[in-house]
Amino acid sequence: MTSTALFTDQYELTMLSAALRDGSAHRACTFEVFARRLPDGRRYGVVAGTGRFLDALRDFRFGEDELASLSFLEADTLDWLRNYRFGGDIDGYREGELFFPGSPILSVRGTFAECVILETLALSIYNHDSAIAAAATRMVSASDGRPLIEMGSRRAHEEAAVASSRVAYICGFAATSNLEAVRRHGIPGAGTSAHAFTLLHTGVDGPDEAAAFRSQIAALGVGTTLLVDTYDITAGVATAIEVAGPELGGVRIDSGDLGVLARQVRRQLDDLGATRTRIVVSGDLDEYAIASLRAEPVDTYGVGTSVVTGSGAPTAGMVYKLVEVDGIPVAKRSSHKESRGGRKRAVRLARSTGTVVEELVTKAGAPLPATDPYTVRELSVPMVRGGEIVHTATVEDARTLVAEGLRSLPWEGLGLSQGDPAVPTVFS
Repeated sequence: MTSTALFTDQYELTMLSAALRDGSAHRACTFEVFARRLPDGRRYGVVAGTGRFLDALRDFRFGEDELASLSFLEADTLDWLRNYRFGGDIDGYREGELFFPGSPILSVRGTFAECVILETLALSIYNHDSAIAAAATRMVSASDGRPLIEMGSRRAHEEAAVASSRVAYICGFAATSNLEAVRRHGIPGAGTSAHAFTLLHTGVDGPDEAAAFRSQIAALGVGTTLLVDTYDITAGVATAIEVAGPELGGVRIDSGDLGVLARQVRRQLDDLGATRTRIVVSGDLDEYAIASLRAEPVDTYGVGTSVVTGSGAPTAGMVYKLVEVDGIPVAKRSSHKESRGGRKRAVRLARSTGTVVEELVTKAGAPLPATDPYTVRELSVPMVRGGEIVHTATVEDARTLVAEGLRSLPWEGLGLSQGDPAVPTVFS
């Protein structure tokens, strides 16, 4: 087992030490994860990282190697950490659920000591994965049903790349180029060749693009996708069909004015009889570029940097705040960083058509106000009880939930323009 216990910040353990010393460590507390606001330009958020967080919680143990690095702590605190096991309860929104400002995405309950040291673990996973999810879902919406391939591993930390691939698939991407994500999470893999392979086939007489294409087809079959923009796209397409024949699976364009080139290449392919050869485009695509290509004859998008960096919003802005102590609501009042005290319950109201109209947040245990004529759906589910993980969900479950959530949004909520959250959060 690889411990996740040091994926934390020092102040969590110094707070623990002080609380153990004065006895407050054992007070019953509730912490909640929420976002005060959505990143600029976002109309909704997507919860992602739940599965990774629960896996990390299972491995949150302080072994001797971890304890040896905590020389700033006194012996009593080290002994407490040596025996640490989270023994509380956690409820939360399922992975793939949409969220809005103030949504109580995660509720962590237990003693102050056992909850406070989970802050950075929870936030580092949820903030990263939910940021990727927001970008990925916007791209999926912009693609209007055409498949997307995630290929951003070279623009991210190696472990962030795997997490990003997982999230992109959950949000509707068709495949990933990252083989570790394929291995860990069962995501479909995709990939053929880069410009280096075409350039490799250069001799004393100059480039031999046809030789590169023949080699790739010999290895991968005629259904492969050939990269045609290394030299001249028109010549590259002609060579590709000359070598592969009209049954070639696809051609990829990675540079230039993609809309103009896609139209040009489609006409050329059709004239050559390759009417079923797909066009794949890539090269610094984001949701806006994808939307601009919606009317063009593009079959598949390859997206890299923008998806793995959150397309301009690399964090979801979530916080982890103490909201209740021994049943007493507590709240932060700092300007622009306010929190709402008390443990909460969240439901989502929808019309009979399934379109969501409101997220209603009330005090936990309080009866709901009248909600007619809307249907009501509870948002939080039990995830941990008495320290034992009770919630299991697959990436396919989360993928289904994202798709259902997008269908439930008011149509204006799917736009890429600036605006208010697609659904208001009402506190009662």
